Amino acid sequence: MVTRGDDFDDFVRGSSTRLLRTAVLLVGDRSAAEDLVQEMYERVYVAWRRIHSAPDAYARRTLANLAANRWRSKGRKPEVALADHDRPTPDGAEDHAVRDQLITALQELPPRQRAVIVLRYYEDLTEAQTADALGCSLGTVKSQTSRALDRLRLITEPAILEGLR
Repeated sequence: MVTRGDDFDDFVRGSSTRLLRTAVLLVGDRSAAEDLVQEMYERVYVAWRRIHSAPDAYARRTLANLAANRWRSKGRKPEVALADHDRPTPDGAEDHAVRDQLITALQELPPRQRAVIVLRYYEDLTEAQTADALGCSLGTVKSQTSRALDRLRLITEPAILEGLR
């Protein structure tokens, strides 16, 4: 007999890597992303009976909302300067450098624009799926995408955005 826990465990095993990558893109920090994914899985588990037939959309929407909430509450907490050993260091590989630059650039976007870019270009969702995942209109997705790409073009090197086209 298959129980809620078995189905949920299968979902976690099948989605954890992908959702962690999405969370890293949303918040820009692996440690914070791991916390975000953990909290998202808690919420998915609670809602499992309602969403078990299509949990991916619920999980993505929850991640985007949690990232936005984290960004909002971050403004209320004093920032602490990083120690020298806490600063990211380039690993020398071109792909990693490009990824790091893109993640840094994504962090300069407002949460809604960041969520739209991550869902549209990383998760490869259509505009309609993105609108559904974020609970907004198709026009909002289009305008937020346009504004986000314009902003990214201003703050990144041209080669960085090649992967988003």
